[in-house]
Amino acid sequence: MKGRVYDIQGFSIQDGPGIRTTVFLKGCPLRCPWCHSPESQQFHPQLSWMASRCVGIEDCGKCLAACPRLAISPGKFAENPATQKTIRHIHIDRTKCDNCGECASVCTRKALYVCGTDYTVDDLVARLSKDIPFYEHSGGGVTISGGEPLSQSEFTLQLLTALKRRNIHTAVDTTGFAGYETIQSILPCTDLFLYDLKHMDCAQHRTVTGVANELILENAQRIARAGGKLQVRLPVIPSFNDSEENVRETGIFCKSLGNAVTLIQLLPYHNLGVMKYQRIDDSKPVLEAPVPSDEKIAALRRVLEDLQLPVTVH
Repeated sequence: MKGRVYDIQGFSIQDGPGIRTTVFLKGCPLRCPWCHSPESQQFHPQLSWMASRCVGIEDCGKCLAACPRLAISPGKFAENPATQKTIRHIHIDRTKCDNCGECASVCTRKALYVCGTDYTVDDLVARLSKDIPFYEHSGGGVTISGGEPLSQSEFTLQLLTALKRRNIHTAVDTTGFAGYETIQSILPCTDLFLYDLKHMDCAQHRTVTGVANELILENAQRIARAGGKLQVRLPVIPSFNDSEENVRETGIFCKSLGNAVTLIQLLPYHNLGVMKYQRIDDSKPVLEAPVPSDEKIAALRRVLEDLQLPVTVH
């Protein structure tokens, strides 16, 4: 069996306890407009173009001839940030591009690259096992993230099982939007769930993310009853879920889960995902909102702390 991965990030210190290696799987059923990894949403490999690395078609241009579907043509003029020279960028016609990667194979500057590589469980475990000294020294381990790792459920289960055979601490970063039978299958080999709670109102959740939240909340309750551990993650998105009322309701729900909740992480919105949307398809509108102020985050933190919940801000 193979799983589709779009990134492997070593020395990760925000995806669970200790020093961790985070494996990011492709594919997600939600469509959160603030997503900071839009390349994770689709299951298929996607061509990405990083303008800051491109030296222009005058000094290179190999990708134009390499594309078998003639999807790449001369684009707009821009300033090269490294040399301050005016160069001509490329334009990718996404209606013609089939993400074959031929252009990326000739791009010496790695401005063009394909997001999405297939790994076997054995190959991935061999890569992750190289970091075991860091895990042992820090109390860390491996976090499987996405996208939504439960969308590649069988691969995630096999990977978790293989990691536990090596006594590696495991965490799964999930939206919770999956059938409980999937979650139940990975419970014995998952030490910690990093569990996203985006909004407590079902209608609002469906309108903005594309899915309702009943299944998500029910799965959190069932994980707690089964003895699983949850580190709840609450992204703070302006004009969506950043009211004290919503955060209080979220805290009350977490409180109802008892000792299963080990920590609540407030994750202030940032706009780093905007440039990633532009890399994979610059025609799509994306959310651009103000970053929450320190005062705003402090007020929301107090709401949760007043409920005697453990809170951190990342």
